Amino acid sequence: MEKVTLNVQGMSCGHCVKAIEGSVGELSGVSKVTVHLAEGQVDVEFDANKVSVEQIKETIDDQGYDVI
Repeated sequence: MEKVTLNVQGMSCGHCVKAIEGSVGELSGVSKVTVHLAEGQVDVEFDANKVSVEQIKETIDDQGYDVI
């Protein structure tokens, strides 16, 4: 398992947390997603053989948030 912390702009409420945790958590290979609203960060634990960091970033972008 690998772990990445992404800086994400545009998150402001509980809906944001649910949207990101739900969509990223559905990706094959993702085992854990933790959103830190105050810090503007998302921690993701994943299997790099099943999903890439780019796919995770694209999924967050698709929800309307900016990965910086």
